[in-house]
Amino acid sequence: MTELICIGCPRGCHLKVDEENGYKVTGNSCLIGAEYGANELRNPTRVLTSTVKIKGGLHDCLPVKTNKPIPKGLLIEAMGQLRNIEVSSPVKTGDVIVENLLNTGADVIATRNM
Repeated sequence: MTELICIGCPRGCHLKVDEENGYKVTGNSCLIGAEYGANELRNPTRVLTSTVKIKGGLHDCLPVKTNKPIPKGLLIEAMGQLRNIEVSSPVKTGDVIVENLLNTGADVIATRNM
């Protein structure tokens, strides 16, 4: 039995996940918690938020994020790849900065106009 705090919604439910019983989740107040609890033990994922260098922008760094969660185990490698990215202004919110980051199917998108 593994205990987690759900990050799927603002409630922060205290979950218990029984791995031996098909990842049965208890303590959740909504379906998001049930899905989060099971997925967190099978294959944890996170949305990556970071910055990349930008030339000609208001600031030196452009905030970016993945458009969907990627496997948690790839976060450090993904950050290493973003370290080498530099874009030029103008950039609009939602512009794709990196397509298919590390073959995850997730794109890195701009989160600010600059």
